[in-house]
Amino acid sequence: MFKDLGVDLVDVHRIEKIIEKWGRRFLERIFTQNEIHRCNKRVTAAECFAARFAAKEALAKALGHGWCQHFSWTDVEVVNQESGKPHISVDGKTKELVKNKRIVLSLSHTETHAVAVVAVEDGNDS
Repeated sequence: MFKDLGVDLVDVHRIEKIIEKWGRRFLERIFTQNEIHRCNKRVTAAECFAARFAAKEALAKALGHGWCQHFSWTDVEVVNQESGKPHISVDGKTKELVKNKRIVLSLSHTETHAVAVVAVEDGNDS
């Protein structure tokens, strides 16, 4: 049974403007090299980055922890299975926070908005 839920909605244009202003400095602070590479290959890079940003925020909300205190942005990576289905991979301090937990991620985006929903389930419950 899912115990915790996090949702985040991101304005794609806002992410686009931040990238225009800060460039790689912003990207490398928030995203892993794999995420940067994957999104930059897409025509709709800003939508891709916005969806991944939303996923990271939604995970933080689901876990009930702030970014600076417990994990960094790059501890969390959105990766896609061969089918294209996204899921969250964790590293660093975050790995301990999600130990024995199952994380389910759903992403969607349009030209203007990206949304992520993260559900967290205790591993003992599955």
